[in-house]
Order: sequence, then structure tokens, then C-alpha cells
Amino acid sequence: MSYGEIKRAHARMSRVERKKTLVAYSFLAPNYLGFAIFTLVPVVCAIALSFFEWNGGDISKLRFVGFENYATIFNVKKISQNGLGYFFNRVDLGIALKNTMFYTIITVPLTIVCALALALLLNKIKGAVVFRTIFFFPYVASMVAICVCWSFMLMKDGPVNQMIMSLGIPFNKSWTADSTMAMWAIILVSVWRNMGYYMVLYLAALQGVPKELLEAATVDGAGKWKQFLHVTLPQLRPTTFFVSVMMMISCFKIYDVVAIMTEGGPGRSTKMLVTYIYDEAFVKIRYGQASAISMILLVIVLIFTMIQFRSEKRFSND
Repeated sequence: MSYGEIKRAHARMSRVERKKTLVAYSFLAPNYLGFAIFTLVPVVCAIALSFFEWNGGDISKLRFVGFENYATIFNVKKISQNGLGYFFNRVDLGIALKNTMFYTIITVPLTIVCALALALLLNKIKGAVVFRTIFFFPYVASMVAICVCWSFMLMKDGPVNQMIMSLGIPFNKSWTADSTMAMWAIILVSVWRNMGYYMVLYLAALQGVPKELLEAATVDGAGKWKQFLHVTLPQLRPTTFFVSVMMMISCFKIYDVVAIMTEGGPGRSTKMLVTYIYDEAFVKIRYGQASAISMILLVIVLIFTMIQFRSEKRFSND
């Protein structure tokens, strides 16, 4: 083959590769465009807005304040003078962070346990498709309808309290109106709604567990519990990692259930970080402060996600 033929062949291959690349980009472009418009640009604007003071209205009223919004949120003076001192300058923000952390710490493992238990139960029984549909349906149902129904069931004279009292336990409180029970109502609804979705993920993972490993464990005399503990559970580790990361991010962004069922109350017992950000932005009309708190929430989520990734990497290496 002459040099000219080789050159022409390379040119044809380059045209084909460019065409394939353009086709691939044409498929990816709508997704990237949507991400840029609805996610990337708002995030960049929020980061920039956290360094400004703006009470809405005319854009010309934007006033650059630097790190003043962050200094207002944190007790900068007390930290410098008295060691750590009080971390937050606003009591409401500290309570919102505490409530969000408590909600996340309880909801994530509880949802994982319930989803995995359902997946194990439905993995080999007859009619599993019907039950999978039933348990998955709350995830795609209207959140407003779900919260309204649960608010009715958790009323003082609602079905849930009637079932509890039928067991001989005296309980006649409205869950959403009681400061000690409101958070548990939010957790209950969240777990009930999300466990069906993550159950489907665990079902897919369970079907991918090699049967050879289970058969080898059976030959070695391992019972069902030991097979689950030493064979099935390690095989589910990637799925558990994915579920825990997604659940953690979702829990830190919790808003809709709280807004519909309790509105952050009673008092401040269910006030979350996102509801606090909403109040700062759209009730008190302090967009700069709200953006600064949003950036703090972003950093917190990134830190926890990085910790989870490092933990997963360490376990994988072990």
C-alpha cells in the first residue's frame, strides 16, 4: 500500500470517527444542556450570591459584602476569643442542623434495613412481582397525597393510635402536633416511602450473587444465617454503599415531607436545614444569607460523601 493510500485511509477513518463522536455528543447534549441550565448555573449563581446582600427586587440593589454573610452565620468573634465557643451565631440554624443530623442518622440505616429485609423476603417467593409493585408504588405516588394520608392516620384518634392502644399501650397523642413525636412521624413517612425503591435495587443485587458461592458455603456446612452474613452481605456491599450515599444526600435535602406535615413545628422540633434556608430566602427575604447557608449545606454533604467514599475504599482494600 502506497503512502497516498494510507493517508486516504486515515482520512476516511478520521471522518468516520468524527461522525461517531458528533452522533454521541448529539445524544449527550440534551442531558448536559439540562444539567447546565437547571443545575450548574443555579449553583454558580448561589455561590456568587452568598457574597452579596440582596433583599430581592431590583438587581441593581445587590451589594457586595464578601464573607460577611458567613461571619454572620458563625460566631467568628467568639471562636477567635474563646476557643470554639458557640459554633453558630443563630440558635435556629444550630437546631436545624441538629434535627437534620438526627433525621439522617436514624433514617438512612432504618431504610437500608427495611429495604434489604423486603428484598430478601421477596427474592424467592411466589407472586413477588405483585408485591414489588405494591411496595414500589409509594415512591412514585404524589408526595402531597402521601403526607395528607399519613397526617390523617397519625392524628390523635387516627388508625395508628387505635392500633397502638389495642395492644394495651396508652397512647393518644397527635404525632405531628407533639414535639417529641413529630420527628418520628417524619422518619416513619420517609422510610415507608423510600424503602420500596431501594428494595428494587437490592433485589437486582441479590439476583447477581453467584450461586456457586452459596453452594460452596452449603457444602462447608454454613447455615442460612452464616451464608447471608459471610457470602450474601459482602456481595451486596457496592449496592449498600450506593444506597447509603443516595439516602444521605436525600436526607440532608429533606423539605417536602416537613413542609406538608409539620411546617417545621411544633416549635422548632422538625425544622431542617432546607426549611431554614427557605425561610431565610422567601419569608425573611435574605437571599445572600440563604445562599451562604446553602453553601454550608453543600460542604457538609460533600464531607460526609467523601467520608463514605474513603470508608468504602478502605473496606474494598481489606
